[in-house]
Amino acid sequence: MLKILAVLLGLALSLYLVVCALLYMAQEKLLFFPNKLPADYRFSFPEPFEERWVTVADGTRLHGLLFRTTAPKGLVFYLHGNGGALDAWGSVAPVYTRLGYDVFLLDYRGYGKSEGRISTQEQLLNDAEAAYRHLLTEYPENKVVVLGYSLGTGVAAWLAARHQPRLLVLQAPYYSMQDVAAYHYPWVPSQLVRYPLRTHEVLSRVAAPVVVFHGDQDEVVYYGSSLKLKPLLKPQDQLITLRGAGHNGMTENPVYQLALAKFL
Repeated sequence: MLKILAVLLGLALSLYLVVCALLYMAQEKLLFFPNKLPADYRFSFPEPFEERWVTVADGTRLHGLLFRTTAPKGLVFYLHGNGGALDAWGSVAPVYTRLGYDVFLLDYRGYGKSEGRISTQEQLLNDAEAAYRHLLTEYPENKVVVLGYSLGTGVAAWLAARHQPRLLVLQAPYYSMQDVAAYHYPWVPSQLVRYPLRTHEVLSRVAAPVVVFHGDQDEVVYYGSSLKLKPLLKPQDQLITLRGAGHNGMTENPVYQLALAKFL
């Protein structure tokens, strides 16, 4: 009986190690869900926009859309979530252009028309910085709002900690990607997460005002993530809870839009 139990435990352990190895190796497929667009894809939006290309250090070309408004107050530098591409994410632009801001949206590597594929956290962060610096040649940084949604919040916080934007807006941020993984998959060792994106380590270094929005019914990045980040906020920063809201559709939320108008 003991021998049988030992064999079963051995098999279970072997299976667990195989699953962990697969999770480690295939992490990009579990975290990133890009929609690839053909090079000749034609975007269609009611607002004026232009396509932009940013060539990063290794020669990869990243694609973005710049939505323009008349006499802009500044720029919203927008880092989107882990799914889709700019053909869908571009629909958020009117919320910000109506408030008098130009909006730049970046597609990460492998998303939309952007070349390459994401392979490391350092690469993801450096790509965002390259795009940010590209836009700073046209907009003074004291008029730039860095905004991240879901996956983009960790990147946005990192970027704001390294620069001096006017404002940092985080929509459904995570304490860290390791924390989110532990919440959904407590059996997965945190050391396996190759994209830890530790928002809590950089948020306290952000000099700009920070506004956090989170739905208390968020089923993807649990609401407790923002509650854990709250002690790291400065006295003038704010956490705004969207009652009854889930993970998606935050930009269309009337409470979000009303609050946003006060900050922008």
